Amino acid sequence: MANQYNNKIVLSDGTVLIDLTMDDVKPEHVQKGIKFHDKTGAEKTGTNTKTVDASNVTAEPAEVLAGETFGRGSEVATGAMPNNSGKNVIVTGKTGTSIPRGYYDGSGVAKISEEDAEKIVPSNIKEGVTILGITGSFGADDISAQSKEVKPTFADQQISPDSGYSFLSGVLVKAIPVLYTDNNAGGQTVTIG
Repeated sequence: MANQYNNKIVLSDGTVLIDLTMDDVKPEHVQKGIKFHDKTGAEKTGTNTKTVDASNVTAEPAEVLAGETFGRGSEVATGAMPNNSGKNVIVTGKTGTSIPRGYYDGSGVAKISEEDAEKIVPSNIKEGVTILGITGSFGADDISAQSKEVKPTFADQQISPDSGYSFLSGVLVKAIPVLYTDNNAGGQTVTIG
């Protein structure tokens, strides 16, 4: 007898009940402390201290949800991705807004600010134009132009349409008056303005 272990059991009719002769398991393949039998039938004990072979894991902490752990090589790593579940993203400007990095569960929405939303009403949108599902009603009948005459000054002036007018159709700035009068010294006095 080659050794004391039974590694193959065959019934007289040829039925194989157990056959360990082709097994290639080794102690480093089995978790540390777990008993098994090798191809000779000898009892062995596992020596592997890894619970998972994560040598090919490509995830980085920023790609795994913050607080969650994952295998990375022979170590356990902790995720750093922000959890943005249920958070909304406020879009500003017509070129868009950057979406903050992180995990979104689909319960939040991307929307414009309340201040901008209040301005998107039919009377503020040109007739026939639709913005964010709101069709405009502002037409030619709603436009009122104003023409103004302004007295020149030496100070800057902001010229705007009066209340009830949409825009200025023209602004007339009169010439600065210049008055020449003879004076007692034999010259002229020039009065501007």
